[in-house]
Amino acid sequence: MAPKISRPKFPKGYVDHPTSEVTWEYVEKRLIDSVNYWLCTVRPNAAPHVIPRWGVFVDGRFYYDGSPETRHARNLEKNPNVTLHLESGTDVVIMDGASQPASKPDPKLAKRLAAAYCAKYESQGYAPKPDQWDEGGLYVFTPRQCLAWTVFFENPTKFTFDN
Repeated sequence: MAPKISRPKFPKGYVDHPTSEVTWEYVEKRLIDSVNYWLCTVRPNAAPHVIPRWGVFVDGRFYYDGSPETRHARNLEKNPNVTLHLESGTDVVIMDGASQPASKPDPKLAKRLAAAYCAKYESQGYAPKPDQWDEGGLYVFTPRQCLAWTVFFENPTKFTFDN
């Protein structure tokens, strides 16, 4: 499903005359190809908690794994709102959405997730099998909106998703 495309709203003087847009295909490729992602959750005391994560972008969602005992997983129990950011501060992708524990993936999805993880991380020592998440430990981030640009003054673009 393709997202709706619009311009982000900025204060006067920031981006007064944009000349182009970033395509969703470009953003999606960046999300698929990225190795490191920054995930920001909210602590129960409303303070942000940001951590680097490994994960895979499959079927319009970001999947990542980890123990339910981690700080970010415990934060999600109280507040599922999350921001996901790629590493670059100039070729920018910022996604807002919700994250939650995923149920056991069906066998087809589990194979696709494991293959995507292995393609990215096997050389770094992480190669999960499709049954890795049968007992839990898999999380899924569903985006609500995304801001992206490659040249801030030229092409800031907002993508909105109907989930």
